[in-house]
Amino acid sequence: MFIGRENELNTLNKLYNSDKFEFAVIYGRRRVGKTALINEFVKGKDTMFFTGVETNAKQNLDNFSRCIMEYNTGLTAGASFNNFQTALEYVFELASKKRIVLVIDEYPYVARASKSLASTLQLLIDKNKDTSKLFLILCGSSMSYMEDHVLAYKAPLYGRRTAQFKIKPFEFSEACRYFKNFSDEDKALAYGIMGGTPQYLMQLDDRLSIEENIKNTHLNPSSSIFEEPNNLLKQEVREPAIYNAVITAIATGSSKMSEISNKIDEDTSVCATYIKNLITLGIVKKESPYGEKSTRKTIYSIEDNMFRFWYRFVPENTSIISRGATDLAYSRIAPEIPSYMGSVFEEICKQYLWKLLLEGKCAVNFNDIGRWWGTNPKTRQQEEIDIMGADKDSALFAECKWTNEKIDLGVLEKLIERSTLFNYKNKHYYLFAKSGFTKGCIDKATEIGNVTLITYNDILKA
Repeated sequence: MFIGRENELNTLNKLYNSDKFEFAVIYGRRRVGKTALINEFVKGKDTMFFTGVETNAKQNLDNFSRCIMEYNTGLTAGASFNNFQTALEYVFELASKKRIVLVIDEYPYVARASKSLASTLQLLIDKNKDTSKLFLILCGSSMSYMEDHVLAYKAPLYGRRTAQFKIKPFEFSEACRYFKNFSDEDKALAYGIMGGTPQYLMQLDDRLSIEENIKNTHLNPSSSIFEEPNNLLKQEVREPAIYNAVITAIATGSSKMSEISNKIDEDTSVCATYIKNLITLGIVKKESPYGEKSTRKTIYSIEDNMFRFWYRFVPENTSIISRGATDLAYSRIAPEIPSYMGSVFEEICKQYLWKLLLEGKCAVNFNDIGRWWGTNPKTRQQEEIDIMGADKDSALFAECKWTNEKIDLGVLEKLIERSTLFNYKNKHYYLFAKSGFTKGCIDKATEIGNVTLITYNDILKA
């Protein structure tokens, strides 16, 4: 079942229909659905699909040769090209008169083993680009390699690509399409524990409760999800133990660089390097208060929900999970899930505001949105605003509540009070509620006029 990626597919098909040489680079984290996207795109098209493996140049060349022979003759032949240049010249020749798609999946494996491959591709692209009908796709999961050795200015292939796609996890609205049978609340919980990575979402069974799904995945030593964070780190980084420690520190509340450094007993310079790599992988994100660039206030959090849930709850319960005490482990986790979902709901609300903006329905034409926190100069107290966004003269301020109680008037009044810390000519307030609003809050919002009340159900219907 293929879901989503409509924009990427439309763009790829437009390129395909140009009937001239095209070169697309597709990259993104493992499990995010790159190969599934390519497979969907090439359906019904004349395609050579070669997947590199982590081996030496000779083995990859033999596999590539076999791929070409199977395409051109329909037979698996033992013959192999002498080198990648000869093999690629043959492919360009085949594509001189008809449209052919050549996919090199897991390109970093091939290029690392064959150091001259990028230069060879550069040479042949420059030679054939004006006459060839080849549609070349290079795909890779090593984010740093693809960015540094394919897309970067100093890379041999720089300037040759005609399109690039950084494939990201699904947002909430797309992730919901996997789950026809979950209740509305369970859809949010599913997104909270698995995020938007298709391969992770597919591990959930929407015929079961969220409790049963958590027990079957995160709390089950034999499930792929139970080992996934460790396996992914082993594939992507050289010292997974330290990366594990960094992620665990962040997931359990250490948000500042100094706190993370103290937690894992490593210098801040060392931590900074590991965190930078985790940000590249899309596992960790860094934030500063909205509208500020001060690194002094920078904090770090787990961006990927599956990793955030796993590192928040699994390591501390590993001993009892390994002994099969699944029910006991879940009983310890369950009371903390509502508070854990608070930041998940904030992210869902941010995505909804972006949707409003793109549809021209947002009260403020913001350039970006994010959290704000800082000291109130009048009270000397720390204040926080869940979501803030602004243009030159206008700003929006939002509060998000994932609770079973309706939002009352006090929440709106506190948000308005906090907004006085900012001097914008026009201000608009958004309240997002899981369970709705009290009559007093609704009446006050109507009276003020510049307030929008949005329930979780409104988000689902959008």
